[in-house]
Amino acid sequence: MTEKIYTTKKNGMPMLFAIVLGLIAATLMIITGFAGGSVLLGGLGCVLWVVLPICLAGLKVLKPQEALVLTLFGKYKGTLKGEGFYFVNPFCTSLNPAQYTQLGQSGDVAGGSGILGALAKGTKSEDTKDLEALSRASKKISLKVMTLSNSKQKVNDALGNPVEIGVAVMWKVKDTAKAVFDVDNYKEYLSLQADTAVRNVAKVYPYDVAPDVDTTGDGEADDGSLRGSTELVAKRIRDEIQTKVEAAGLEIIDARITHLAYSPEIAAVMLQRQQAAAVVDARKMIVDGAVGMVEMALEKLNESDMVDLDEERKAAMVSNLLVVLCAGKDTQPVVNSGSLY
Repeated sequence: MTEKIYTTKKNGMPMLFAIVLGLIAATLMIITGFAGGSVLLGGLGCVLWVVLPICLAGLKVLKPQEALVLTLFGKYKGTLKGEGFYFVNPFCTSLNPAQYTQLGQSGDVAGGSGILGALAKGTKSEDTKDLEALSRASKKISLKVMTLSNSKQKVNDALGNPVEIGVAVMWKVKDTAKAVFDVDNYKEYLSLQADTAVRNVAKVYPYDVAPDVDTTGDGEADDGSLRGSTELVAKRIRDEIQTKVEAAGLEIIDARITHLAYSPEIAAVMLQRQQAAAVVDARKMIVDGAVGMVEMALEKLNESDMVDLDEERKAAMVSNLLVVLCAGKDTQPVVNSGSLY
C-alpha cells in the first residue's frame, strides 16, 4: 500500500469555536423552547447537543515530525502530516499497531518486563512507570530519527569463534501506509530484522585478520575483520537491514557497532594468544636491532684496526653481544684481566 496525504486545511480552531457556539446556542434553544412551549425548538437543541459533541472527535492536533494514519469504516483515507490544528471527518479513526511497543536503548522490544508486561502483572509499585507510559501512548506515528539498540548477541565469526556484538541502528518511518498496513508491528519487525542482519554479516568476517578468508565475495583472500573493518561491517549491516525493512516503509539512516568482544568462555584464551603474538613480534624486533648493532660494531672495529680478530673470536664476540642485547634481564659482565687468548 502506498502512502497518500489526507488533504484538509488547518481549520481546527474555527471548527472548535463553531462547536462551542453551537453548544451555547443549543442550550439556549432547549431552555427557551421547552420553557416557551415550542417542542420543535427544544428538540432541535437536543439534537445539536448530541451531534456537536461527536464533531469534537474530528479535532486533531499534530506536533512537528508527527503523522496520523486515518481510516474510515476500515478503508484507508490518508495520512495527516504537518504540525497544526486540524478538523477531519469525526468518524475517521487513527491506527498505529506499534503504539504500545517500546524499543529500549539497551534492550530488545519491551516484553514481559515492559509496558505490556505491566498490564499482565497488574498495578504493582515497580510497574507504575510502565503504566504511566501506557496511558500516554498515542496513535500518532513519529517521523523523527529514532535509535534502536538491541541487546548484544552471541554470533560465530568466519572462523567459528563465538563473538559478542551489539549494534545501534538509527531509523525513521518513511512511508506510514506501509508501516501500518504491510506489517503487523513495524517496531518489532525492525528489531528482528536488525538481529538477523547482524548475525548474517558478522559470520562473514573473522574477529581479527586471518589468512585465507574472503570477506568480500570476490574469491580472493583479504584482510577484512570485525575489529579492523568496523566502518565497512557497519555499512554492510545497514544495507542489509535496509533491504529487509523496505517493505515496512522504514529508512535506515545509519548503523554503528556499539559492542564487540570475544565471548567470555574464550576471551581469556584469545587474550593469551594476542599476548603471545605481541611477545613474538617484540622479540623479532629486538633480534633485528641486535643483529644490526653487532654488524655495525664489527665494521667499526675493522675500520679502526684496533683489534685483529680471527673467525673464532668474532663468533664469540657476536655470541656475547647478542646475549647482552637480546637478554630480557640485565647481564652480569665478566672482566678478563688476562690475555685475550
